[in-house]
Amino acid sequence: VQLVESGGGLVQAGGSLRLSCTASGVTFGRYGTGWFRQSPGKERAFVAAMGWDGRTAIYADSVKGRFTISRDSAKNTSYLQMNNVQPPDAAVYYCALKQWANAHLMMRVPGADYWGQGTQVTVSS
Repeated sequence: VQLVESGGGLVQAGGSLRLSCTASGVTFGRYGTGWFRQSPGKERAFVAAMGWDGRTAIYADSVKGRFTISRDSAKNTSYLQMNNVQPPDAAVYYCALKQWANAHLMMRVPGADYWGQGTQVTVSS
């Protein structure tokens, strides 16, 4: 199983980025998807999650209204659209999968079945 994240980089405050997480070696449609982030000296924190059926999305309060999680099961890919990115959003972003998980279950950091390697998001003010 492999999760490959992409789309990170340097963005100006107020700008946008779209992160992608493409999975291989799994039946993607069976998996809930989540995005988490970790800054230096901080614990990995929940950002957004979507259940395996794609019906429900949940967001951390800090990103609600700015970030959108989506999925394309035909492409085995989860997306995190990040709008109005701010300096506190700078972090390494990780995607995660958990089989048959709804969005609430995906919020639990230790509970994922698989993790990506992370993609760096840097924000210039």
